[in-house]
Amino acid sequence: MRKKTRKRKRENPIRRTTGKGGNYRKTKAGAGMTRKGVKAYRRANPGSKLKTAVTGKVKKGSKAAKRRKSYCARSLGQLKRSSAKTRNNPNSRIRQARRRWKC
Repeated sequence: MRKKTRKRKRENPIRRTTGKGGNYRKTKAGAGMTRKGVKAYRRANPGSKLKTAVTGKVKKGSKAAKRRKSYCARSLGQLKRSSAKTRNNPNSRIRQARRRWKC
């Protein structure tokens, strides 16, 4: 006689990242987290220092300029390690995010 197997419900259902209640921008909108998403993350993780992208004009050597430079260096490494399809696609999430950060 065969045992019946039941599917268990997930404790944490998969969260949507875009659309209503989502915390990430769509790729065409520049990828990355929304301001609302960052606030939600910080509420859920007290002590977090997560911030939104540096998108405006910044003074050379300022904190924001240093954050941008650091992000651009990190994301370049991600871009290099991604597949050729992603790397060459101007609409991929990593390329759009880098464009939004002005890398």
